[in-house]
Amino acid sequence: MQSSLNELRLAVLIDADNVPYSRVKGMMEEIARYGIPTIKRIYGDWTKPALSGWKNVLLDNAITPIQQYGYTVGKNATDSAMIIDAMDILYSDRVDGFCIVSSDSDFTRLATRLREAGMKVYGIGERKTPNPFIVACDKFIYLEIIHAATIKHDQQVAENKAVKPVKEEAAAVKIGRDIVGLIASSVTDLADEDGWAFLAEVGNLIMKKQPDFDARNYGFQKLTPLVKTLPQFEIDERETGQRYIKHIYIRNKK
Repeated sequence: MQSSLNELRLAVLIDADNVPYSRVKGMMEEIARYGIPTIKRIYGDWTKPALSGWKNVLLDNAITPIQQYGYTVGKNATDSAMIIDAMDILYSDRVDGFCIVSSDSDFTRLATRLREAGMKVYGIGERKTPNPFIVACDKFIYLEIIHAATIKHDQQVAENKAVKPVKEEAAAVKIGRDIVGLIASSVTDLADEDGWAFLAEVGNLIMKKQPDFDARNYGFQKLTPLVKTLPQFEIDERETGQRYIKHIYIRNKK
């Protein structure tokens, strides 16, 4: 196992039937935040006209297409091919984790099995992804959030070049009582005798409880600015002795 998360060797397995090719560039940049994609494969029946738009995207991102014919009507042979390859890769001992890109619940058991083997498992899919697959992953990222971040970046580039900016899609959702409760309970679980908890540890615990939690879902780049907007919590920024570095602690208001 590598020494840090961003050095993890990742196998990226993509279900072409469940991902728009226009989202791949931003998706690969997102994956790079969590590790090094050493194996990149995408599965589909490339004889279908619907997948013709993938060619240039695959070349630009060095993703290997795997041909999988649909042998029987109504059965998804692509899923089976991905699962078989994932197990072959698992036993080859070539990676530290997997990134499964699909919105299909059929990969729930695969994600569970890979985690049982000690693999880190990241899932990427659309908001419609069934919850069983989401919670089977260590972390799950929505394609809509990745796409919104990509558009924001393009917006900034367009403004810097003084050209007409692209239209941004609304992706953020309202912070509800369920999320406030999730944060509050996590703070309680980790709090010291005075009720304070280290925010980084709170974030890690929240991720374990709810793998699809992401501050970007609610319009924030990080957890810290999100909790600062919530009146239910107190924030304490503590000096570390290092310039520009502070530790953030959080406490439930009484």
